[in-house]
Amino acid sequence: MAGRIARALAGWHQRRTEERWVRLAETTPDLESHELRALRSEARGLRAQFDRVMQAADARLAVPSLGASLPQMPLGTDWSWRPDLWRGALANPGAVASADRTALGEGVALYHDCPLGEVVVRQVRNAKAEDRAPYGLAIDVFGFRGSFLSLALNLPVAAVEGLKARHLVRAELLVDCDRPVKAFARLNIKHGPNLAQPVSALPEAGREKLAEFDLAYAGLNDKRIERAWLDLILNDAGMSRIVIRDLVVSRRPRAEL
Repeated sequence: MAGRIARALAGWHQRRTEERWVRLAETTPDLESHELRALRSEARGLRAQFDRVMQAADARLAVPSLGASLPQMPLGTDWSWRPDLWRGALANPGAVASADRTALGEGVALYHDCPLGEVVVRQVRNAKAEDRAPYGLAIDVFGFRGSFLSLALNLPVAAVEGLKARHLVRAELLVDCDRPVKAFARLNIKHGPNLAQPVSALPEAGREKLAEFDLAYAGLNDKRIERAWLDLILNDAGMSRIVIRDLVVSRRPRAEL
């Protein structure tokens, strides 16, 4: 009985909310500027939450044949993570990266200093089981006269909780390129006023790329870690198409000797 009443109240509330927004949409042309600004702010807040729900639902329902399971992790792994961009559909799947920074969903951004602005990024749907993740990220680079092109990923809070200098941090990627491109992965860890930045070159051959960072050699003060992010740096990427089919970051403590 209580469950039926709760469902009925939820349905009534949803209908009232929908009716309110229908009325607001119809009266928007007649609103004053201050009313429009307040309404726009409220709508943007709601849209952000709707996008999160849609992305989570897409990640679980869209491609059961591919699934969203992580690859087999090394023994002892205590944290692993696939960014949302590779798990579910983005509300805005593509953009021309004409500015020096282009946001790609939550916590992911493309940076470059090319004045031509001939870089296009788009979330794509993976179609093969060996692609592992439901979605990928395609980067099309045409004329390029800049000095750098990089993809930055903010690591979640869980990545730095309990992180110690005895940890190994690992980034696994599946990458399709129409020609070999030199690429590097750089792990950035802010600890107090300092920044640890170990770098690992990614292999040019094959689609499976692996970068591993031993924090014992990073000069890390693990008592003052604040946040971390990962940069994927692409060199000489002009006139190329790069599709990052999957990206997974994990960590594990080094075995005690």
